[in-house]
Amino acid sequence: MQEPRPAELRMLARVYRRLRAFGLNDSHSGNASLRAGDWFWITPRGAMADGFRADMLVRVPVVGAIPERASSDAPLHQRVYQRVPEARSVLHVHAPHALALTLSGEPLRLLDLEGRLYFGEEVPVVEIPYERHFADAPERVSNVLTTARACIERGHGVYVWGASVEEAYKWACSLEASARLVWLSRHRP
Repeated sequence: MQEPRPAELRMLARVYRRLRAFGLNDSHSGNASLRAGDWFWITPRGAMADGFRADMLVRVPVVGAIPERASSDAPLHQRVYQRVPEARSVLHVHAPHALALTLSGEPLRLLDLEGRLYFGEEVPVVEIPYERHFADAPERVSNVLTTARACIERGHGVYVWGASVEEAYKWACSLEASARLVWLSRHRP
């Protein structure tokens, strides 16, 4: 079994805390994972971001049964790792501007150069009835992430993957920054 370096696990915990500190998640929302070989480490179910530490992460097989303590989104992370071999980290955030802009059923069309360079003209949006999230999201979201580095599940959150924790963090922050620009352009005085 390939183990992640302790510094990588500490970085994952730090990123999970930063996502809360910068308003991309609330105190107990979202989740974060890091893959190493045939395993990944993920935040546990109900994790509190403010005091989160690397020793709280749960080890999950890329193929196999998911421990009960793992995040309720662990099956989605597992499916991304199965389908996107270059994914080393998956983050799930509740980015307020990205979510707000897609609640009406519209796609998220980006306006800024950086956003379009990173994500294209439009960020994929997946529509899943709330009561079907846990059953349908692993397959539906991972399918989109085979061809995109980010997607939004309407009314729920943003999912991104990266070749490292730092890269996934960059995509999560960049997507919300681009969505904030769209929001500001629509709501200027």
